[in-house]
Amino acid sequence: MNYLDLYNSGELLRRVRTAYARLKSCDLCPHDCRVNRLAGETGVCRSGALPRVASANVHRGEEPPISGTRGSGTIFFSNCNLRCRFCQNFPISQFGNGEDVTTRELSARMLKLQRQRAHNLNLVTPSHFLPQFLAALYLAIGEGFRLPIVWNSNGYERVDALELLDGVVDIYLPDMKYVAEDPAVNFSSAHGYREINRRAVREMLRQVGHLQLDEEGIGVRGLIVRHLVLPEGHAGSRETLRWISENLGGDTHISLMKQFFPAHEAGQIPGIHRKITDEEYEAAVEALEEAGLENGWVQE
Repeated sequence: MNYLDLYNSGELLRRVRTAYARLKSCDLCPHDCRVNRLAGETGVCRSGALPRVASANVHRGEEPPISGTRGSGTIFFSNCNLRCRFCQNFPISQFGNGEDVTTRELSARMLKLQRQRAHNLNLVTPSHFLPQFLAALYLAIGEGFRLPIVWNSNGYERVDALELLDGVVDIYLPDMKYVAEDPAVNFSSAHGYREINRRAVREMLRQVGHLQLDEEGIGVRGLIVRHLVLPEGHAGSRETLRWISENLGGDTHISLMKQFFPAHEAGQIPGIHRKITDEEYEAAVEALEEAGLENGWVQE
């Protein structure tokens, strides 16, 4: 089943209504703030009833099956349900740079990216705007929207929220950030991140399976896990990669990311105040190989 089937059966509209009802006492993410976002109250993500968008452009900097040859139609949502003190997009995620738009305007931006011949619609940090996205998708389908949908998230997700995306999302692109509780809390205010994240990624795999490519090498369905290597082993890379192999399977596609640098507040925080070293990244690559994970990408 895909989102066209859900649209034609009336199920997509039902999910729009179900998702919006949750905004009255918001429980869309693990913070469980219970604020009435429909009345203008805000919680950890500092977001209300309207989706807030920082940009909507064709982007060519993602993993090869996402960017392909024509680029990925990327919508960056403002704000975030995490407080990553090293976020490289902190003006968007932490300061909320962007503009509030209606769901009709959001759907128009989705359709514009399709007209620009993007391979897919890539939703970046979308979890706190799940109801608004579903509403915009419903409107866009009626205007001819047909692109595959990429859910590009920080991985701090509730399973019962992800279930609203079953059959809607084609490719899940989650982070797996932490193993230990202290760095998860100290660096991202993400209590319980490891277990919450692992349950979420299991659900994503259940919905879409392992990555499938078309004849041109473009992703059409499946899971890609991103793991950012942090200084001093704070990401728990070896344990995360072993867990992926043992619980998600050796066919899982991994994007092992090297680009950490002390953005935002990180320069003043012991443990993440510097770039990772070549040796730290090489140790993560060795852990990837030891785990038997051969699908995916490492960085030079």
